[in-house]
Amino acid sequence: MKISDLESLGFHCLQPQFEDAELAGGYTSDLLSDVMAHLKEGQVLITIQAHKNTLAVASLSGAAAVIFCHGRTVAPDVVDAAAQEGIPLFTTPENQFNTTCTVAAAIR
Repeated sequence: MKISDLESLGFHCLQPQFEDAELAGGYTSDLLSDVMAHLKEGQVLITIQAHKNTLAVASLSGAAAVIFCHGRTVAPDVVDAAAQEGIPLFTTPENQFNTTCTVAAAIR
């Protein structure tokens, strides 16, 4: 599954252009230290933490993309920072459980 396939699953992309890489899996967490310890390179991060610290952790961890759940509003400076880091951002009104299930089913 490629990053662009997230849009066909109903997730809204906040950036019009990004490198369309294969997803190696996903990781769901809101505790950024947990994300740093367990997210593997090439995975999509599923979280509600829509701020710059999340992007820093995603970048350090090698996340392929980030999905913000519960319809979280993402500030323009966060979108800009993600574009600079090359990390596509997506949003969804769904909760983390449903989002995780949707992504996991599509990857398998």
